[in-house]
Amino acid sequence: MSRRQQEVIIYLQAENEILKEQLDTKGQKLKLSNHQRRKLAKQGKLLGRKRLKEYASIATPDTILRWHRKLIALKYTAKRKINTARQDRMVIIRELCVKFADENPSWGYRRIQGALSNLGYELSKTTVGNILRAKGIIPAPERMKKSNWQQFVRSHMATMCVADFLTVEVWTMSGLVRYHVLFVMNLAKRKIQIAQIGCQVNSEVMAQVARNLTDFEDGFLQGMEYFVCDRDSLFTKEFRGILEGAGVDVIRCRPQTPQQNGYAERFVKSIKTECLNHLIFFGEHSLRKAVDEYVEHYHHERNHQSLDNLIPFPYAPRDEGQDGSIVKTERLGGLLNYYHRESESSKSREEALTG
Repeated sequence: MSRRQQEVIIYLQAENEILKEQLDTKGQKLKLSNHQRRKLAKQGKLLGRKRLKEYASIATPDTILRWHRKLIALKYTAKRKINTARQDRMVIIRELCVKFADENPSWGYRRIQGALSNLGYELSKTTVGNILRAKGIIPAPERMKKSNWQQFVRSHMATMCVADFLTVEVWTMSGLVRYHVLFVMNLAKRKIQIAQIGCQVNSEVMAQVARNLTDFEDGFLQGMEYFVCDRDSLFTKEFRGILEGAGVDVIRCRPQTPQQNGYAERFVKSIKTECLNHLIFFGEHSLRKAVDEYVEHYHHERNHQSLDNLIPFPYAPRDEGQDGSIVKTERLGGLLNYYHRESESSKSREEALTG
């Protein structure tokens, strides 16, 4: 070995020692993958024990050789994973057990056993219990005491509305003005109501909004029991009092927990990323037009991933066939697009009316 090669090895040893010291000072251990161990073991075998003692710095020669012996033994004794039909079946059963327990807090082991039997999966109550305990799921009586927010929303979705404000900057004669847009969403139907758009939102305005929402004839909150909103000061005490006087419980999210109002937060993100962020507004009329156009698109033309990619209120039933020409409907100059097939019957009917 030449002197230059020796100097390179000494430098690399010093570098490794410094790196190990850095990990030791932070209280961290060097973690090696199987691929890295295999690489060291392979090179260490070529060097031999005597030279390993001289040059090795990451692991001792005995450690490297032990890795090498284990890798050799593993080559001949390791059990290969064989996917059988029974194993695939148990994977499905485990997923169903966890799903049933999460979605039905009151179901015990026997009830879950019966639900699985309805699907053709026969297993004992003890097996169900073992599966759930392995996943950290407690028995039914304790699960009932720890009902979470997600379960509450799912159980009351048909009678729950959520609301939130979003802000938009609008150019006016006085310069750039911030407008507030208040929307209310019916969770079960994914129906949106734009309750207020304005640059001046005070207690009087919010009180009138509350009266409109709870109107006896056409109020958006008719039949609703819960109204979820954040702790924004714009949701005034008078606003909440009018809603509660109409029989609607106002649930205010905990501070700094936007996930409790996740449906409303998601709508804010959707309307901004798909529409508002791409436009410059001159006057309140342009903002109202854009918001109204997006709400129409949201209701009648937009596929919702949370609804299995269905449209909440489609103008026409979904056409499973591939007959008819493809028609494109544009909103806001092509910012919002909707594609559908025009059936031959509707096309001939239009031609008859125009002809």
